[in-house]
Amino acid sequence: MTDFLVNEAIEDYAFLSTGKEPALLQELIDATNANMGWPQKLSGRLVGRTLKMLTALAQPKVALEIGMFTGYSALSIAEGMPADGRLICCETNPRAIEFAQGFFDRSEHGHKIEVIFGRALDTLETLDLELDFSFIDADKRNYLEYYERVKAMTRPGGLIVLDNVLWSGKVLQPESEIDDTLVELNRRIAADPEVENIFLTVRDGINVVRKL
Repeated sequence: MTDFLVNEAIEDYAFLSTGKEPALLQELIDATNANMGWPQKLSGRLVGRTLKMLTALAQPKVALEIGMFTGYSALSIAEGMPADGRLICCETNPRAIEFAQGFFDRSEHGHKIEVIFGRALDTLETLDLELDFSFIDADKRNYLEYYERVKAMTRPGGLIVLDNVLWSGKVLQPESEIDDTLVELNRRIAADPEVENIFLTVRDGINVVRKL
């Protein structure tokens, strides 16, 4: 995946001009880079601080994350949630879950996070709850189904945030099934009368959706 969709100096400036994440999250970044494969899957400061800001403003009591990886985004979301908030994370990588849990146990926000191992589509079938906030950052082939299922579970006024919606710019000239899926997702969200959205060109693209 391309590291920079805008001028690299502009990306660096935005990074340096955004408030730092807590020290534990900086340690998590270093440990992920040193010990885990595909460390570029980690959300990073710009996306993480965006998530924290959104949850700090929305104050969701019940939140969902599809695709947790090593827990950076989960801790960013939990940081902005109220003390009695509950964040359910779906993840299929046992090693990533074990890695993330070590950081959750050390965080003052870790008690808000519950990890469920398994396919997210299967997990969603077992959840009987109304969502205030969701972050979708998992396998792109299922993004359309994730969006529709999560939207159905979201209360009016709730937020759904989808990552990687620019897909390294491939949405401009789609050549694969995954490219086409993301193009259709973005088209569907923009045309959906049940939501309002803003498409942010942060890192690899974030679509912020509010259910009406």
